[in-house]
Amino acid sequence: MTFSALLSLIVPLLFLALFLYALIKKVKLYDSFTAGVKEAVPLVLSVFPYLAAILMLSELFEQSGLSGYLTRALSPAFSALGIPPQISKLVLLKPFSGSGSTALLSEILSAYGPDSYISRCACVAYGSSETVFYISAVYFAGAHGKKLFKPVVISLAANFLAVILGCLLCRVL
Repeated sequence: MTFSALLSLIVPLLFLALFLYALIKKVKLYDSFTAGVKEAVPLVLSVFPYLAAILMLSELFEQSGLSGYLTRALSPAFSALGIPPQISKLVLLKPFSGSGSTALLSEILSAYGPDSYISRCACVAYGSSETVFYISAVYFAGAHGKKLFKPVVISLAANFLAVILGCLLCRVL
């Protein structure tokens, strides 16, 4: 048996171990599962408006042309920081949309080839950053009255610094 075949058995074996443990402890598995689902429904309902707002805003950001305008305006500054201008749109889009940035990464890889400097920087930028606004909507949905500006700014700064450092490392290595 190959290593990858063994890895593919991890999740089913964890479920089997959980079921056996529940049997030994005499836990009513189905009742526990349905109780957990009942608790999840209010959570989904409380998070939904925030997710809907973020998804609409990210689509609006792209469709309004603001994304293209910011990309053109910030490309010289990004270039001065060592970020290739060709990945500027990816750097700007990633905090808003994971699926949009995945499509953009695919376009960059097709246009420049997977081994080019630009593609390596794009992969590092994609992998070293997060969809900050989507994650913020999910995590902070229940944090009514909390000050969210500071964590979002820190996350965006950390993402941007990771992209700068990643591009520097791509240039050096």
